[in-house]
Amino acid sequence: MTTGPLHDDERHKLDEMERALRRDRRLERRMRRLGRRRRPLLARIAHYRPHPWTVAVLLVISVGLVAAGIATSEPAVIWAFAALWPVTLYAGFRLLRGWTEG
Repeated sequence: MTTGPLHDDERHKLDEMERALRRDRRLERRMRRLGRRRRPLLARIAHYRPHPWTVAVLLVISVGLVAAGIATSEPAVIWAFAALWPVTLYAGFRLLRGWTEG
């Protein structure tokens, strides 16, 4: 196999193949899914960009859980709040960071 520049007809064929591959939506979907699966869990967490509504819903649920936990002293409610609160804080900080970075 040569490593030199391609001839015009070869370059034309290659361009046609690339255009055909770009038009294949099923292939594009599969490639996106494949790329997502290969990313390690910590990388996915680090690149998480929450939607403002997601943070608002998490905050409302967290406040509701802390109020219910104070009112009932039910261990399951307290543990649910303890599990959800760090997620809420992380999502809120990621949202604020996205807003400040532009």
